[in-house]
Amino acid sequence: PRLIIRISITKPDQANVNNKTGETYHLGHPFAAYLRRFLNVQAKSDLKMTKGTTSFGKRHNKSHTACRRCGKISYHIQKKTCSSCGYPAKKMRNFNWGQKAKGRRTVGTGRMRYMKTLTRRFKNGFREGTQAKKMIASKSE
Repeated sequence: PRLIIRISITKPDQANVNNKTGETYHLGHPFAAYLRRFLNVQAKSDLKMTKGTTSFGKRHNKSHTACRRCGKISYHIQKKTCSSCGYPAKKMRNFNWGQKAKGRRTVGTGRMRYMKTLTRRFKNGFREGTQAKKMIASKSE
């Protein structure tokens, strides 16, 4: 059977208790120091809450989900608004202090199904319904 030992190091006057036998070891006792080292238990001053690894373990609730307009995971579930595009507002959310963000969703970032043929059609005068003349190879004799 495994030996279960609880060592609480909260205040200097408190003692360490062995739950199995009920024996009490004071902090000054050499066996308590050995148990602390053996069980890899650190002093309370070392067991501070960190901003990193331990805090990240608590993050399991989602505040944002995918927005149906911009597709980003920016739609706040409780507020019912997108922090990126401003949906359901009619106007798209954009600010002059975010020039890079504006550039990510401006003209030329998508397929441009209409715009990509516009310069070529403009150059030819927007002609429609005509056939290009066949290029006949000239006979050199």
